[in-house]
Amino acid sequence: MSRNPILTDKAFEEAAGGGVASAGGPSPAQEWQNARNMPGQATAAAPSADAALSRSGRFAPAEAGMHRMTMGGVAAATFIMFAVLLAAAFGGWQTVTVTPAGFDEAGQQAFTATFDAPFLMFGAVIVALVLAFVTAFKPQLARFTSLGYAACQGFVLGAISAYYGALWQGIVAQAVLATFGVFLVMLVLYGLRILRATPRFVKGVIAATFGIMFMYLGIFVLNLFGVAEGFWTSGSPLGIIVSLVVVCVAALNLILDFDFIERGTEMGLPRYMDWYAGFGLMVTLIWLYLEMLRLLARLRQ
Repeated sequence: MSRNPILTDKAFEEAAGGGVASAGGPSPAQEWQNARNMPGQATAAAPSADAALSRSGRFAPAEAGMHRMTMGGVAAATFIMFAVLLAAAFGGWQTVTVTPAGFDEAGQQAFTATFDAPFLMFGAVIVALVLAFVTAFKPQLARFTSLGYAACQGFVLGAISAYYGALWQGIVAQAVLATFGVFLVMLVLYGLRILRATPRFVKGVIAATFGIMFMYLGIFVLNLFGVAEGFWTSGSPLGIIVSLVVVCVAALNLILDFDFIERGTEMGLPRYMDWYAGFGLMVTLIWLYLEMLRLLARLRQ
């Protein structure tokens, strides 16, 4: 495994038609290095990307005459998905009722929020998970499933944002700006090659990501049994530290996304990978935004 849970090397194999390297072919590490060499810069020991891909049978570029994955295509697909997400978020926002609740200790107006359609929200979460798994295993369907995923996630994000916004004024705008700021910083760090998706870096980020997933699962199980996890629900120093760690891991996953997009365009993968790459980037940004909301809420507490 050399990429995050969505943008994995398996996606390259799917794009190549599921080809598998022969027993005498180069190792995956050699293929990765050879694929990054631009045609014309290759040496006898490191052939061009197309030659290496053709020989190994993995990560093959699109066939002649086919439209290929491009940076512009990924950007356009990502923009469309986020447009759908924002439209759905507006609908989700309307399902939260905000009512005044007196004044807080600082003398400011306090509010309470209520989800008017919890079952609809739960259904959107389930559909989004199903579409995410379908997209991960069938990248060819990304141009269709990613839009449904964006709509479902947008509805959920809209409702959650309205809830947080009612409890802490201005927190939604702060979370959006913080998420966008982190995205730009990570993009600059990757573009300047200050942070690179080396094998050791990738393994560390993936291990941390799965560790956080298991933590989420453990907290969910504790909630089922009515066990309160104070560090997760309060603004304690430990809770803030945990949120900072999760935000950092989510941000580092952006480096893996950028590397996946760069490799895909260099390899000339089929056009449908524009949508798959944009989908993976959207998953990371949604995660980062939610963790920003959680971190800011803890700091407000």
